[in-house]
Amino acid sequence: MVLVFGDHRLDIGRRELRRGARSIELEPKVFDLLAYLVCNRDRVVSKDDLLEAVWDGRIVSESALTTRINAVRRALGDDGASQRFVRTFNRKGVRFVGEVMEVPDTVADRAWPALDNPSLAVLPFENLTGDPEEDYFVDGMVEEITTAIARFPWLFVIDRNSTIAYKGKAIDVRQVGAELGVRYVLEGSVRKAGRRVRIAGQLIDTAMAAHIWTERFDGMLDDVFDLQDRVASGVAGAIAPPLRFAEIARATRKPTENLDAYDLYLRALAQVYRRNPEGLAKAVSLLQQALELDAGYAPAMALISGCRNLQRNRHWIPDAGPEVAEGIRLARQAITITRDNPDVLSTAGMSLAFLAGDNNAALSAIDRAIALNPNFAAAFGIARWS
Repeated sequence: MVLVFGDHRLDIGRRELRRGARSIELEPKVFDLLAYLVCNRDRVVSKDDLLEAVWDGRIVSESALTTRINAVRRALGDDGASQRFVRTFNRKGVRFVGEVMEVPDTVADRAWPALDNPSLAVLPFENLTGDPEEDYFVDGMVEEITTAIARFPWLFVIDRNSTIAYKGKAIDVRQVGAELGVRYVLEGSVRKAGRRVRIAGQLIDTAMAAHIWTERFDGMLDDVFDLQDRVASGVAGAIAPPLRFAEIARATRKPTENLDAYDLYLRALAQVYRRNPEGLAKAVSLLQQALELDAGYAPAMALISGCRNLQRNRHWIPDAGPEVAEGIRLARQAITITRDNPDVLSTAGMSLAFLAGDNNAALSAIDRAIALNPNFAAAFGIARWS
């Protein structure tokens, strides 16, 4: 069995701790301590319990024990203030309080997506037509929606072959999240009344089993394939904003000392949405930190260029100078690096149009963004102004 909690997988037999696809190195005693806490999560364990189980009854100083507990917390992105996974009970001991799910080894051995980026599975839709012969239509809808959503490069979408096993079954979204290694699932149903059809969808956070988005789409069956295309595009376009905001909320809940480039990017997005001088300045600072971690991170380059564009447009920085030059340089660099990211291409393209007056390069980048993702409404809006 592999023990799954949050974005982590603990394989005690193999002595492995992973976050998504990334292996987390632990000292032997720190691993033993984590394993003991997780396996005894139903109770508060005392110092004597830990000494007996992890140190074979040898005497260990209070500071050494505290150091190992803090090492466990750091490995999990936890700390003594938030205590999301390991909680201290004064004069009693400690307890692992994260929600743990046991997953069979055969499932855990699958190639999990890197959970530093959001990941989603489109589950088989429920056929509410009353006619099993309509399964082809329902399955075709799921296929089209999966393909449309997969056009978003920042989102890892599980292949449909991995989700078909859930067809016709009552599911626990937490279990699905653990088995497939995804943070989100999209569920849906199809219902018919005469020539009319209604397709409903709901996006769920698997960690909290919380609904993020629900919507329904109505249409006529005069052209089944046209209806599939329209619904797939509608779902793909509709879930992108709530997914992004859910990811921003997740990043801002993480301890600041355990950030990577992607989380810094999400925190910067939250600051950009404030649309004030302080927010944009903070966003640029966060994005510059992201580039220090990953010098080739094109989304951070493009967003800095977008921030500089907005700052100059609102007269929060001079019309010319190092800030504007930085925006132009990073916009060109982002476009050069990026071949398949519509977000990067459209943002950097808009920045080139307004900061450098280079409309040809801007339209070329934006056209590429639209070709890559026809559901990307933001790119169409930018193209009108470029």
